[in-house]
Amino acid sequence: MTAAPVTPLHQQIYSLQHDRFADLLVQTENLLIIQDLDGVCMALVNDPLDRHIDPAYVAATSAFDGHFYVLTNGEHTGERGVNGIIERTLDRGSGQAQGHYLPGLAAGGVQWQTRQGEVSHPGVRKAELAFLRAVPDRIRAALVAFAQGHALPLDDVTLEHCIQASALDNVASPTANLNTFHRVLVGERDRFADLQRTIAQLMDTLLMEAHEQGLVDAFFVHYAPNHGRDEDGKERIWLAQGEESGTTDFQFMLRGAIKEAGVLALLNRYYAQRTGTYPLGPDFSVRQAPQTQADLLALVKHHFDPALMPLIVGVGDTVTSQVVVEDGVPVAKRGGSDRNFLQLIQAIDTVFERGNVVVYVDSSGGELKNRRPLAIEERQGIKTVVAGPGDPQDTTDPLRLNVVFPGGHRQYCQVFQQAAQTRSGG
Repeated sequence: MTAAPVTPLHQQIYSLQHDRFADLLVQTENLLIIQDLDGVCMALVNDPLDRHIDPAYVAATSAFDGHFYVLTNGEHTGERGVNGIIERTLDRGSGQAQGHYLPGLAAGGVQWQTRQGEVSHPGVRKAELAFLRAVPDRIRAALVAFAQGHALPLDDVTLEHCIQASALDNVASPTANLNTFHRVLVGERDRFADLQRTIAQLMDTLLMEAHEQGLVDAFFVHYAPNHGRDEDGKERIWLAQGEESGTTDFQFMLRGAIKEAGVLALLNRYYAQRTGTYPLGPDFSVRQAPQTQADLLALVKHHFDPALMPLIVGVGDTVTSQVVVEDGVPVAKRGGSDRNFLQLIQAIDTVFERGNVVVYVDSSGGELKNRRPLAIEERQGIKTVVAGPGDPQDTTDPLRLNVVFPGGHRQYCQVFQQAAQTRSGG
C-alpha cells in the first residue's frame, strides 16, 4: 500500500506538527528565522519591567547564529529594553561578554543590534532622535492631566505607579503603554476608552508639532493591537469593548519603521553575510523602503537572486481581525503588529517557492486581554485547531498561519530549544 503524501508545512493551516517544524529548523541549511519577541519567547505582561526570558532559550538562539534575527516594535536598549532583561537573566554584565544579546531589528526596524550588543540607528537623523527624547515627558503630562480631569478611582500611590509604568522612554519609539491603567480600571470601560482617545489625540498633536519644526513626515503612530489601516494608510485605533482592552500601546515611531520593511533589511544583511554583497546596497535601511506590500515584493523580485533565497520562517503572536457592519455591509478590519511582516514572508514564497513557513504563537494566556485564543477540539486523542485568532466571520483572510502553538511562548520555546540542541549536535 502506498503511503499517503505528506502535506508540506507551508501548505498547511493551523498545523500542530511541531516535530516536523523542529525538523525543518534542524535540516534546512539556507534558513532565515525572523521572530517577534513579546508573546513569542516571553509572556505578555502589563508592565514591561516584569518581563522575563528563559536563559535556556537565549542560549538556544546561538545554535542558529547567522540564521536567526528578531524583528520587534520594542527596543533593545533602555530601561524596558530586551537587553536589560537578558542582563538580569544572565547576571548583569555577562550578556555582552558572552555574545548573548539577540541580533536583529527593534523599534519597528530602525534600531539594529549585533549579538555582541552593538546598537545603531540606520537612516535616522540626530534631530529626529532629539524630538523623540521629549515624548515620554509629554505622555506623563497627558496622563496626569487626564487623571485630574476624570476623577479616577485610584489612590495617589497607584496612580503614580500607573503613570510611570505607562510612559516608556524608548530611544527610537517612545510609547504610551496603557496596560497597567486597564488592569486597575476594571469595570471602567468608558473611562478607559476616553483615556485611549486622549493619548491618540496627544499623538496627533506631536505629529503636528514635528511637522511645524521641519520634521515633515518624519514620524507616524503605531497602535497595538489595531484594526488595520484606513484608506490613507493610517492605523485604526481599537477602542475598548467589553473585557477586551483594545489598543494598549501607542508608539510614536520613525517613518519607515514598519515590520514588513524590516524583512527586506534583514534579507539584505543575510545575503551580504553569505555572499559579501548587499542586494539593496550596504546603506539600505527601512527608511528607504517602499510602504506598500506590493512595492516591497517587487523590490525583492528585482534585486534578490532566486538561487540564494533562504527558506524564511516568520514567527509572531499579534494577528487580529474583526468583522463590523458598515452601511449594512460586513467589513473585515484586519490588523495586528505581526500581520504584515508575516504576510510579506508568505507573499515572497509565492514568487520564490522556498517553502516559507508562517508560525503563530498563541499569547492569549498572558496578562493582556486583547486577543482571541485558538479554539481546539480533541477527537479520539487527536487535537485539531478549529478556529484561529481572527474573527470567525472573517472567512477570506489572506494570511495563512501554517504552524501554531496553542501552548504559548513556553511551548514554542521548548520546541525551538530542542531544535537548537539537535542542530548544534547536542
